[in-house]
Amino acid sequence: MKKTILLLILTAMVSMLLSFPAMPKDLPAVKWDNLSFGTDQTLEIMTWNIQNFPKHEYTAEYAARAILSVDPDIIGLQEIKSNKDFFKLVSLLNELGEANWAGYRASSDEWLADLAYIYKTDVITVSSIHEIYNSEEEEHSFPRFPLVMECSYGQFPIVVINNHYKARTKEEDVARRKSASEKLDKYISKYHKDDNVVLLGDLNDSITDAALDNVFWPFLQKPEAYRFADMAIAKNEKADWSYPYEKYRGHIDHILISNELFDEMESKSSDVKVITIDKFMDGGEDNRYKYITDHRPVVLKMKIMNPGAKRIDDRLKKQWQEKAEKKAEMKKKKN
Repeated sequence: MKKTILLLILTAMVSMLLSFPAMPKDLPAVKWDNLSFGTDQTLEIMTWNIQNFPKHEYTAEYAARAILSVDPDIIGLQEIKSNKDFFKLVSLLNELGEANWAGYRASSDEWLADLAYIYKTDVITVSSIHEIYNSEEEEHSFPRFPLVMECSYGQFPIVVINNHYKARTKEEDVARRKSASEKLDKYISKYHKDDNVVLLGDLNDSITDAALDNVFWPFLQKPEAYRFADMAIAKNEKADWSYPYEKYRGHIDHILISNELFDEMESKSSDVKVITIDKFMDGGEDNRYKYITDHRPVVLKMKIMNPGAKRIDDRLKKQWQEKAEKKAEMKKKKN
């Protein structure tokens, strides 16, 4: 009996060793525990540009361990070049972690810098993933077509819009970014006016520029409708920014929320953070750039109260208000 139990234990240990691929000892080490952010009581949504994924033969392993350490529920990724390695990343998450993960990668970018999603199927139920503004005439505004994921966290419905705006600083590049913001504002207003919307991505510009120069003005001029969850980070020159390189240092990866999420964001349990992998990686920025990516992830944490109930109440109240206004209008006309 003892021999049987010992054999079972040894078999389980061997199985674990085979399932958990070891990183070569000569690769830069990372203090993974220092990246911890997510909790079981909150919803975490992350944006991360994994430059030309994968940059290195061990990029997927590094990325998987970073994601599991941060512990987000939904991840919007940019610059996913290899379909094979993207699904290798998803497989690694399932092998190394306790949750169940799934992924979706678009395939419309001619330069193979596609957008993608990875999410926990234990807590996230996806109803639709699709591109918008994906006609040829929209390529001017969107070099990568926005990728929309309609899903729910428990019973709480969420719409996530993943983006990768045009880069560079030429006048035409700036105009394209502003045009993208204008069109996304119109899309949200038309199709998701009363929904919980999170717009995220590598948006390639600052949200703190003056109004005339700010490509995000279509959102910023409507503070009653939108809020950049990472605005405090962007305003703080000493904060950890998403693109840390001294010559081009800037905070260019953002998370925007619609007003339906303002209450959730104001909870004491809610937070937003730039994940500084390089600060806990041997070799710092140079090795993060070499083995993983040039961008740092940005993560939004929200405490969702009574999943599913709030939106139903809000919509009923709006319907009642509209009915009351129509009745009042009809009464005026009669009088």
